Amino acid sequence: MRLVIPSDGELGDPTRSFLAACGVRVSRPNARRYTGSIPSLPGVDVLFQRTADITAKVEEGSAEMGITGLDRLLEYRHDDGAVLSVLDDLEYGRCEYVLAVPDAWLDVTSINDLADLALEFHEQGRQLRIATKYPRLLRRYLFERGINYFTLVPASGALEAAAAAGYADLIADLTATGTTLRENRLKTLDGGTVLTSQACLIANPAALAASAEHLRLAQALTETLEAHLRAEPYYRITANVQGRSAEDVSAMILARPDVAGIRGPTVARVFSLAEEDWYAVSLLIKKDRLLDAVAHLRECGGVDIAAAQLSYLFKGESVAFRNFLDQADAVRSGEPAHHA
Repeated sequence: MRLVIPSDGELGDPTRSFLAACGVRVSRPNARRYTGSIPSLPGVDVLFQRTADITAKVEEGSAEMGITGLDRLLEYRHDDGAVLSVLDDLEYGRCEYVLAVPDAWLDVTSINDLADLALEFHEQGRQLRIATKYPRLLRRYLFERGINYFTLVPASGALEAAAAAGYADLIADLTATGTTLRENRLKTLDGGTVLTSQACLIANPAALAASAEHLRLAQALTETLEAHLRAEPYYRITANVQGRSAEDVSAMILARPDVAGIRGPTVARVFSLAEEDWYAVSLLIKKDRLLDAVAHLRECGGVDIAAAQLSYLFKGESVAFRNFLDQADAVRSGEPAHHA
């Protein structure tokens, strides 16, 4: 099975770091090679491509799966379900695709103001010119808000100079912090966020369905990433608590349900040659309640308290992969796929 990932750019190093954190480190013999492997998932070949090309590579079947930005997926894919999102949010590469106008436009602060301005331009025989790298996303966004009079100016490179250079009136561009926009005397509009984007895992359902082994590897990769993302907010806490019985210890812990674990405590007898009334308690706690849980265990007489962040948290099945298979079935049966 072939997985295509960004070779460079803003998603290049973060993607490899993310996969390594998930336990699926990419092995690349040298930076000049455009292929690699994942030692922990034999049978998966890794291809390195420009982020802008990844959606097309997966859609045409050159790779069965890929990691790209959600913005790239929604802009470049066709609407026939040839490529679907498996995991919409890998929790890195976050940015916003926004409309930004010159600071000098004092009366234009919201998307409603822009709609009025577009109509005013039209009545004067002019078209509002918007420079962007993502015309498909922007056109759909504007039409949905009743803005019909505009011209999109295809652009590459730094868009921030478009208004100053005179070839566009405003821009629609990606931003992570807004700093570059502000430095170029541009301001974002209220309600002018076209899309919130981040890295996502995508797949070609038809290419995967052609091989049972490819489907198995795709599920293994998806489950690994999904379980790692799900585990990130959780800690496993263990402690030894003295009590007359497992029931008594459980009752003490459950007196504070908010820090008693996501499904309650696990309590087991500690077999000791010296004392016989100790019990081991194990809790699964969210990171923001960790110290509260430690304090509660201490109040219950807990000692030897240990906490470890989870690496993976699996459910009964992979929710993401089940949703992906359901989408693929819908596409095959001619129903509209529920895209990201």
